[in-house]
Amino acid sequence: MSATQKAQEVSPKLLKVMQRAKEDPSTKFISLAHLIDEDALTRAYRRQRNNAAVGEDGVNKKGYGQNLRENIQALHARLKTGQYRHQPIRRVHIPKEGGQTRPIGVSCLEDKLVQEALRQILEAIYEPVFHDCSYGFRPGRGCHDAMRELDRMAMAGEANWVLEADIKSYFDKIPRDLLKEMLAERIADTSLMRLIGKCLHVGIMDGGIYSEPEEGTAQGSVLSPVLANIYLHKVMDEWFAAEVIGRLKGKARLIRYADDFIIGFEHREDAERVLSVLGKRMAKYGLTLHPDKTRIVPFHRPRPNQKDGDGPGTFDFLGFTVYWRSTRRGNYVPAFKTRTSRLKRAIQSVREFCRRHRHDPVNEQRQQLCWRLNGHYNYFGVNGNARALVKLDFEAKRAWRKWLGRRSQRARMTWKKFGEILKALPLPDPTIRVQVWGVARA
Repeated sequence: MSATQKAQEVSPKLLKVMQRAKEDPSTKFISLAHLIDEDALTRAYRRQRNNAAVGEDGVNKKGYGQNLRENIQALHARLKTGQYRHQPIRRVHIPKEGGQTRPIGVSCLEDKLVQEALRQILEAIYEPVFHDCSYGFRPGRGCHDAMRELDRMAMAGEANWVLEADIKSYFDKIPRDLLKEMLAERIADTSLMRLIGKCLHVGIMDGGIYSEPEEGTAQGSVLSPVLANIYLHKVMDEWFAAEVIGRLKGKARLIRYADDFIIGFEHREDAERVLSVLGKRMAKYGLTLHPDKTRIVPFHRPRPNQKDGDGPGTFDFLGFTVYWRSTRRGNYVPAFKTRTSRLKRAIQSVREFCRRHRHDPVNEQRQQLCWRLNGHYNYFGVNGNARALVKLDFEAKRAWRKWLGRRSQRARMTWKKFGEILKALPLPDPTIRVQVWGVARA
């Protein structure tokens, strides 16, 4: 983001905080709450999505905006007098692998505005000190950047051994007291700390049942990702940079996307040494590694005439399976393909959509399918992963044809007729949209 863009999206006062944090990473901020003024809340309102899910109060962006100035003034007055109270979060459950669900919190609109204003302040303070190994929920960084760094490491021989780790229910298990202690190291403004506390100690409405969790940050909350990053910045990033790397024999590199991380090592002994202490490090801060999902994987470049079982393994990262593949020139390079379970889930989701919406107007079905497929291709459409994209495209078309044919018992949907529909209402092509390694490698 350019300096001009930052100036348009961030207040001058917040830019000063950002500059001070950059110049002196050890500085402690005493006065911050005044930054959450009417202008900051109005900017937070404008950042909200028009079609975002509504919270327990049922208020959406359009409805709130009909009396925006008065609503913002009233919210700001409650914040200044300490009368603001965070409303309970509405919890919804999103299906995930293994028949489990991921709980997502949906806050009320005014709470989203307060969370967004707080997020801007915390980002201004912590972005200058966050390490380069962190890619999740940070401006100008993303999953594909983490994959590019992993590709570079593997090509350079710095990831011959990969420590693949998984933290059990990370967002739900963050100890709030320890998190607030970490925040207090940089923030001495008691008013702001109380406001953060109100956003942490909030009730949950789950199917009509009210509860008040004593730990964790609500997934889906605007504030949750930056708080989670601040916690693991202390637990993992700083520890790894200050206490781990200097004690290893070879090169090592941590790549973290929120709570999803891998560590690449040049030597196996280093990987085993870090694994032996990683669980203790997590336990010290109230976290637990998943024993079945934390392991060391050999990932060296395949060697000529290697024996069975001596070759590199594969591991999963950010929804992809990472492996070595042979190029047309006979070289071995790291490659990324959609994780099998994620591809199956995407196919099943498209099939279920076509079944449930088969009686909707065909053009509306097509619009929803395009939205779903484009979202998938934008993320998984990395070079080297064309086969998985084509598979989803084929299954989506097959499912759409099948359920269009079930709209009526009289009209049979032949492939020829379906082809005419696709000609008039085409689905997006399953094309590569993201380069995670240079085209010269192919």
